[in-house]
Formats: sequence, C-alpha cells, structure tokens
Amino acid sequence: MGTLDISNTVSAALTKVENQLVGEAEAWLRENHPEESRVVGESFSRLRTLGDAVFAYPSIRDTQFLRGVVFDKDRLVESLLEFSSSSHLLRIPTKIVVMRSFLVAKFHAFSLLSSLTADRKDYREEIRKIVFSVISTLIAEAVYFSCLDDPCFSRNTKSSLAGDLIELWDSGVDQRGLRHFPALSSLWLARNSSPPNFGTMDGNTELLRLTIDLDEDWREFLVEESSNDDTRWALEEFLFGLSWEEIQEVRSHLALCGINAVGLEGIQNYLKSPSAFSGIDEEDPRTFYDFFIERRDACNFREKMLAPGPRHTLEEIYLKYRIIMELR
Repeated sequence: MGTLDISNTVSAALTKVENQLVGEAEAWLRENHPEESRVVGESFSRLRTLGDAVFAYPSIRDTQFLRGVVFDKDRLVESLLEFSSSSHLLRIPTKIVVMRSFLVAKFHAFSLLSSLTADRKDYREEIRKIVFSVISTLIAEAVYFSCLDDPCFSRNTKSSLAGDLIELWDSGVDQRGLRHFPALSSLWLARNSSPPNFGTMDGNTELLRLTIDLDEDWREFLVEESSNDDTRWALEEFLFGLSWEEIQEVRSHLALCGINAVGLEGIQNYLKSPSAFSGIDEEDPRTFYDFFIERRDACNFREKMLAPGPRHTLEEIYLKYRIIMELR
C-alpha cells in the first residue's frame, strides 16, 4: 500500500496502521466510487468522534479520592472478584460501558469498509484482521469472566486476570489476548473450511480435518483435555454446529432406526425444530460471534437449570487452557 497524508483525519482512538488503512481506502473509493466514499467518510468521522470521547475519560486505573474513599484499580479488582458477571454493570466505571459501545461501532465501521472495498484484496485482508480483533476482544471479555468464576483458579491468578480485564476495558486492547487471538482465529477458519458431514456422528472426520489445519498447541490441548466431558461436549457442539441436546436427539434417532450414517438433509429431518445455533458465514464475521454467543447462552442455561451438557464453549475452554499454560 502507498503512503497517504491523513493528518486531518487521524484519531487517537484508532492505531496508526488503522488510520492509514482507512485513509488509503477512502482515497481509492473517492476515485472509483465517490458516493460510497462519502458514506465511509461519515461512518469513520462518527467513529473517531465517539472514540475521542471514550478516550477522554480518565483511566480506570487512576486513583481518585472522593469524600475520603479511595477508588483505584485494586478496588475495582476486588469488586470483580466479589460479584458475579451478571451483576457487574452498575459496579463498573462509565468508561467500561462506553468502551464496549466503541468496539461495536468500530466493528460496524470496518465491516462497512470491508464490503465496499471487496475488489481490493490487499485492503480486504488487513481489514479482516481488524474486524476479527474486535470480535476476539469481545469474546476475551467473556473468557475473563469465566476465569473469574472458575473455582480452579487461585485468587492470585484471578487477580492477575482481573487486571488484564481492566487493561482491556481501559485501552480497548487485550494485551494478553493479542498472543492468543491468532490461535482463536485459526480455530474458526479451520472449522469454517471443514464444514460438518455428520456421517456416523462420532465427529472423528470433522476433528481430523480441523486438527490438520492447526498447530501443535491445539493437539496438546486435545491430549490434555481428552478425558474432560465438558471439553468433549463443547467440541462436538463446535464441530457439528448443533446443540448438545440436538446431537443426542440425532444419535438416538440413528440408534432407534438402525441407521449407520446421516447427512445434512437427514439431520434437518430428524430435528423437531430449526437448529438452535446459527451457521457460520465466512463473508459475515458477525456470524462467528453469533455462534459463540448462542453456545455460551446455552451453556449458562444448562448450568442454571442443572441440566446435562457442556457448561462452557470450546473457545472459553481453549483460551483458558492457553492462559493456564502461559501462567505456569
């Protein structure tokens, strides 16, 4: 990509690389699609305004004294450790709430830019990385909360992770997660490139095709977690794109009818209602996040109702595994 002077549009809310990419893409659109360039310009102008407002809030790590009470990072960490994730909203600084809004707005702005510059593969790949980084950041927040609620983590480890969560909220970037986002992205892309063929419903074919595309860390994870039912069930949901309950329903039908294998059409015939989970569309990054949230909500429901099935998503389990290995 060439160099373009975008000094009049630079915002601290976007990185230097992001600002340059947006400037170059806008210049290309002005030359080839003037009306679309105007739409993109307005979208990023609003994003920068929102970002500047968000980053104008003081750091949530700063110490403040109000009527003799100290509010600082340590106090926020203690609050995170004390209360469940569902009750955090009114106990967290305003900057955290507006930072989430900024990340969603950033996702939409760059998704728009991606769709309008589809003819430029050089832009598309760089924009895609930014879009996936936003999705990964939002998922990382859910993973951190999962870690804070996990009784297997020591209080010192939880305090460290709470500090990471505060850093994410404060800057919009998960510094620890940056080391793990590529693995998460690779997992999604490998899964999307190997859609389920169901067959005997044992998942071996899907898992083999997925594992071939991933690195040694993934294989070590599978070995480490091979005896963990929660991981196995979460992996099946991830591979088949079906809920645990739907997988049991299909398997029961196969056993009852003496059928050895089933394809996609058969799956749809066996289920009493449309699948609980959305499919993944590589052209629409939102579907990756939707698929994660739908499975996470199902896990939370099972835990609340004491129902059988996975209590965590595969992404949560995998990222927690990587974090544990890193902290050892």
